[in-house]
Amino acid sequence: MTGQAAGPADGAGERHAGHAGPAGPAAASAAASVSAAASASAASGPVSAAGPAGPAGGAATGPTAERAGEPRTGERLRSHQWYGTGGLRSFSHRARTRQLGYLPEEHLGKPVIAVLNTWSDINPCHVHLRDRAQAVKRGVWQAGGFPLEFPVATLSETFQKPTPMLYRNLLALETEELLRSYPVDGAVLLGGCDKSTPALLMGAASADLPAVFVPAGPMLPGHWRDQVLGSGTDMWKYWDDRRAGLIGDRELAELETGLARSPGTCMTMGTASTLTAAAEALGVTLPGASSIPAVDSGHERMAAASGRLCVDLVHRDLRLSSVLTREAYEDAVTAVLALGGSTNAVIHLIALAGRSGVRLTLDDFDRIARTVPVLADLRPGGRYLMEDFHFAGGLPGFLTRIADLLHRDRPTVAHPTLREQLAGALVHNADVIRPRERPLADEGGVAVLRGNLCPDGAVIKHIAAEPRLLRHTGPAVVFPDYRTLQRTIDDPALGITPGHVLVLQNAGPVGGPGMPEYGMLPLPAYLLKQGVRDMVRISDARMSGTSYGACVLHIAPESAVGGPLALVRNGDLVTLDVPARTLRLEIPDAELARRRAAWTPPPRRYERGYGALYTEHITQADTGCDFGFLARPGRTPDPCAG
Repeated sequence: MTGQAAGPADGAGERHAGHAGPAGPAAASAAASVSAAASASAASGPVSAAGPAGPAGGAATGPTAERAGEPRTGERLRSHQWYGTGGLRSFSHRARTRQLGYLPEEHLGKPVIAVLNTWSDINPCHVHLRDRAQAVKRGVWQAGGFPLEFPVATLSETFQKPTPMLYRNLLALETEELLRSYPVDGAVLLGGCDKSTPALLMGAASADLPAVFVPAGPMLPGHWRDQVLGSGTDMWKYWDDRRAGLIGDRELAELETGLARSPGTCMTMGTASTLTAAAEALGVTLPGASSIPAVDSGHERMAAASGRLCVDLVHRDLRLSSVLTREAYEDAVTAVLALGGSTNAVIHLIALAGRSGVRLTLDDFDRIARTVPVLADLRPGGRYLMEDFHFAGGLPGFLTRIADLLHRDRPTVAHPTLREQLAGALVHNADVIRPRERPLADEGGVAVLRGNLCPDGAVIKHIAAEPRLLRHTGPAVVFPDYRTLQRTIDDPALGITPGHVLVLQNAGPVGGPGMPEYGMLPLPAYLLKQGVRDMVRISDARMSGTSYGACVLHIAPESAVGGPLALVRNGDLVTLDVPARTLRLEIPDAELARRRAAWTPPPRRYERGYGALYTEHITQADTGCDFGFLARPGRTPDPCAG
């Protein structure tokens, strides 16, 4: 049954059982048993990968074990360059590892697994990952490997300002360089909050070692009085109710205690859930891992199994480049669109694909979106939450609904093919995971727009907008920056009506900088009091995956670099036509040319430091907002050479 772990995944026997033994047959059989566990996972539901199949150390069975081959031990390991080549440096490395408290037989000749942990006290989405890292290390020991934990940057969506997106590429760079410069053979990546997932995978893809991603998992559902709350989504909803005078300070204080009840990421299909689902669809997690609630005991079992699996991947030298193929990215896009996932996935998947040498574009999203229905009835576009999705079948069950749209003969980290990974996966609740004949929407949840206002593209999550606004023409009310918007939006003198189009400039990758989640522009309080809850809003910003509304986002090129959005003035007519996939500024070309000639760029906000580096090298939204010098594969020096 979905949610039940198969086998003694909690770590039978000694906590570090067998870690002191030398590499050899024992390590090989441990790795093989991990293969058997992974291959059995799909048949038992989305959490079953969290337990080994059969007795520990038993003969390997299943498709993954059949291709395991000879274990990569001793001189065939990358870490051998540090420890086993002879000479002064190897002598020094072995001495310093003894200084860490380890005997040579505990690590020499064994796969060294980096456990990259984004835990910190300030990140509520990841606060449980300190314990999960211990489970991962336990799994590595059990499989005959040698785990080393690395603390890496924590990107807290809630607390980090001006936006964690400013630091996604920094974590990606840190991940790549740590994996490249230290004696590691494989990596387990622990993350889940919005920018952490793409950052860890971008860095790991560039380093191209065997790697497994461990999603942080969604938090428990929220509760307030008789209402079930979705984090983020209901925060925006009730904050608008507060601004409209419908609830008071007492209700707001009660809501504070009920919105986020446990560690973990937002339990709606927001950015975190979208990106971890995309990671699973790509094939870099254990089956079903992306939806296990953060505080469920199955989450710890999954973490331990991921450690065991990573050792197996090292033995088989299955690197991320073998998994992150063109077909894998197309399947991830298909899954995201069918889930009604976050618009942020567009930027992150384009950036991640670039690190893999795959050119993924907005045209790919548009092409796939026209063929994929939305089948996940999840907030903010639907009714249910991630725990409901998990016990309805999780992503393995969900993917069976769209299996004919997927490339099922590509490999994953857990199985030789996606087809085998999905074998036996079931859907247990057809209201949460809908059948094809009863979709939430006929086309994918994100639409790509083109027009003279967004020559390089823009996106809108149309399933989260009021349908009446999907075709709309209205006069623009322009805000040159977010601070001006905050200061003036409630001023009745602006004369904003429900038919106006709210326009925010200078909130993109350079202008933000970091493209903050300002895209769900607040509505005037006096309109909220009249019952208005949606208007057309356009910007070069992003919005939270838990947000909603007729919000056109990611306009490229952005206004801060001279994109047409910078030329919009109060009163200009703007036409949005989602069915036609167009966004137009109804101004003659000659007038636009005159305005462009008079335009001057706004001053950059950062004069030094990382912010200045970021604004100098960041690319536009349509190409993934990566640094130009990182955005493609390329040769890098051997860290041990010379």
